[in-house]
Amino acid sequence: MRHGISALRYLISSIAVSMALSLVCIAQQASGNAAPAQAAPLKDYPTSRIEILAREWTRARDYTKEYLDAMPEGGVGLKPTPEIRSFAEQMLHLAGANYSLGARATGAVNPFQGKNPEQMDEYKTKAALTKFVLESYDFVINSVKAMPESKLDEKLPVVGLNRPRWAVLAAGFEHQTHHRGQTTIYLRLKGVTPPGEKLF
Repeated sequence: MRHGISALRYLISSIAVSMALSLVCIAQQASGNAAPAQAAPLKDYPTSRIEILAREWTRARDYTKEYLDAMPEGGVGLKPTPEIRSFAEQMLHLAGANYSLGARATGAVNPFQGKNPEQMDEYKTKAALTKFVLESYDFVINSVKAMPESKLDEKLPVVGLNRPRWAVLAAGFEHQTHHRGQTTIYLRLKGVTPPGEKLF
């Protein structure tokens, strides 16, 4: 008897749920919302390695700009502890490596060869810092676009290893990601929520 009542309750509940769902469907059809909106067509991702590299470095540039924009002028010189780089010095270090590794990988001339941007006080205001850092990304992007794709597999002696040019560019990309990531805590210390991750 108990099993029969339980089965009857289950059946009645199932019918009630089915009727409720049917009513929702009828209401949607009546309001003209039955057909889903057409999704925008997908854009094709670049197929050449040069185009892919340029696109990814452009994404990294845009993401770094969000960090630079987020930091108030008064936080540019911030050092969380006395012995580490300031926010400006982190970003200048990032940019200096963009120039040096970008030049090494592509064969372009590094306009800051022999100079240490971290020690150049003229780049330690927010406006000058932002300009310098973004120009370092533009240098990499333009240098990559100017090289033939066949050069990407050429080997270069770097830190005791015979590395292909694309691997040197990959190391540069990892380097800028690392130092931008370090500045997250600098923003937090100034009460700023860091920009959301920009993977795509």
